[in-house]
Amino acid sequence: MTTDLRVLGPAEWDAWYGQLMLAFGGALEARQERELWDALTERERSLGVWDGDVCVGTTGAFSFRLSVPGGSLVPAAGVTMVSVAPTHRRRGLLTSMMRRQLDDVFAGGEPLAVLTASEPAIYGRFGYGIATRQLRAEIDTTRVRLSVPEGTDDVVLRLAAPGDASAECEAVYARLVPERPGMLARRPGWERLPLLDPPGTRDGASPLQCVLARRDGATVGFALYSTKPDWEPAGPRGTVRLRSMGALDPAAYAAVWRFLCGIDLMSTLQVPNRPVDDPWQHLVSDVRRCNTRVQDGLHLRVVDLPAALEARTYRAPVDVVLDVRDAFCPWNTGRWRLSGDPKGAVCARTDDAPDLALSVRELGAAYLGGYSLASLAGAGLVRELRRGALAEASLAFGSAVAPWLPHGF
Repeated sequence: MTTDLRVLGPAEWDAWYGQLMLAFGGALEARQERELWDALTERERSLGVWDGDVCVGTTGAFSFRLSVPGGSLVPAAGVTMVSVAPTHRRRGLLTSMMRRQLDDVFAGGEPLAVLTASEPAIYGRFGYGIATRQLRAEIDTTRVRLSVPEGTDDVVLRLAAPGDASAECEAVYARLVPERPGMLARRPGWERLPLLDPPGTRDGASPLQCVLARRDGATVGFALYSTKPDWEPAGPRGTVRLRSMGALDPAAYAAVWRFLCGIDLMSTLQVPNRPVDDPWQHLVSDVRRCNTRVQDGLHLRVVDLPAALEARTYRAPVDVVLDVRDAFCPWNTGRWRLSGDPKGAVCARTDDAPDLALSVRELGAAYLGGYSLASLAGAGLVRELRRGALAEASLAFGSAVAPWLPHGF
């Protein structure tokens, strides 16, 4: 088979995106959604595989900055829009696209690549590890009560049109990004993503709504949500669907959650994606009535190992030699001495005896502090070669808060 792997040309986006939609089931996409991704796509970072004049494979990347432990925003390639035509599977197309893409990411000086996976089993062979998890919940607000902290009643709540309130919501979001690893600093244009609300995707729910939390005239929290009314003989049983929320302090946070749980005629609050350590779990009276579930979130790949390990800080002093295996990006393979603490880190090649042995996939899983090296060692994926090294490194790589990706891409 002769195929051509190349950067997306100026007139090829429709055919390229059409192949992507076909690979993801072929359903028609709302005009607003298609227009948004058309505007956000970085064509110079988008690759297509062509068989003659037919596009049979796609992948792209967004130029992100990702928050890491310590609060720095690190350049990261947001891998996206990956597909292979069903007629061209098992012919190496995905591998060739991943090979070209990671070579380009490395050459462009981005230490990390990240993605969300439609099927989590796909990307481990290319060195991606699951680095964050997301908490889903369906809260029975007729049975669950909230205990809120002092100061909650001082927060004033106001409804606002989502578009009119976008700048205030984005300002709150931007302040939260450095405080939690795994969050993405939004580039211009990305503020449109939380507002995307095609009528055909609402499934009987209302248009997107917004509530702002204010104190002393300043916006300190927000929530974007919709409501879906429903009734049964005993009365109303509507559903609140949370899209996104953020708050700058515990009182503002509790005020927003109390609002969401108390909307008239609603009996359920659906929460599709929150951090696994989200504080609302300590406010509710009965967590069993919240029907929580956890699933994978961000998948992370260390592309430039020393640059990535030096970009973050470490919770405790650490001096450890890592013996890293990376068959797909061999420039990472070898022994690396990592010396770091809460102020910074240095990472360089060494011939010293290794303390821990692991693959780049496990390094990606531990990088944001969401999974401990000790946990990975318990599964046989990290080997301790010097007694005490595992406990030292596992503590150092940890994060005070769980890493979290608030939205897909």
